[in-house]
Amino acid sequence: MGNLMAGKSVVLTGASTGLGRAGMKKLSDEGASIIAVSRTASTLQAAVDEINAAGGKVIAVPADLSDDAQVGRVIDAAITEFGHLDVVINNAGVGYGYRAVRPNSMLALHEAPLDEWDHVMGINLGSVVYACRRALPIMIEQGSGSIVNVASILGMVGHQDAHAYTTAKGAIINLTRSLAKAYGPMNVRANTLAPGYIDTPMIAEYTEYLNAAETKDTWGCPMGRTGRPEEIADAMLYLASDMSTYVNGAVLAVDGGYTATS
Repeated sequence: MGNLMAGKSVVLTGASTGLGRAGMKKLSDEGASIIAVSRTASTLQAAVDEINAAGGKVIAVPADLSDDAQVGRVIDAAITEFGHLDVVINNAGVGYGYRAVRPNSMLALHEAPLDEWDHVMGINLGSVVYACRRALPIMIEQGSGSIVNVASILGMVGHQDAHAYTTAKGAIINLTRSLAKAYGPMNVRANTLAPGYIDTPMIAEYTEYLNAAETKDTWGCPMGRTGRPEEIADAMLYLASDMSTYVNGAVLAVDGGYTATS
């Protein structure tokens, strides 16, 4: 256990699986007190119980983050439980794996029903807007804060489908730059974390292909493999902690070099 986050309170969304779960463990190991958020209460509580059993201080707050009122309840919980809010990590989102729930959610623009477009945008972009909007007045008043918005490399390059997803992720990047410019003078930093293809349930249907011997050198990643959630968690910790006190408005691509060759 370290102490890079000792005394820091964190709201971490999308915490029950994948990148969020790895990030929750990493920040907890470094001493953070965490409000962990996800839509599915049972999955979230199981993840939180595992972290707390190892000595963590994590509180589960199930919420639908596409609903501003529920986001408000999440932010309020951080103040009620910890008295301050130092870090918000907006990691919640849906991607290719969400087709198992909503088959039309990752289509190209001309094929995507508008209700599916709005639904994905509400989760992937709305959740970020609502959380930042709620957290900023608190951080401004206390004179410090770090916002880490998790986008994607598909917000940096074009893609053949999943256009609601790519649009939301691109919007997150430029929103974060704007937050950095507007609130940096108040000692509130905002940065974007842009993961590449990471071995999580979101891309489970493609993982074997991406890591296969016959394709690993051809799909575009110079390192020839998918990333590990723990590698994203390390980047979350960096941007959330005082290791990055002069980093503001950055887009940190953790992608094995994929975007360097795009």
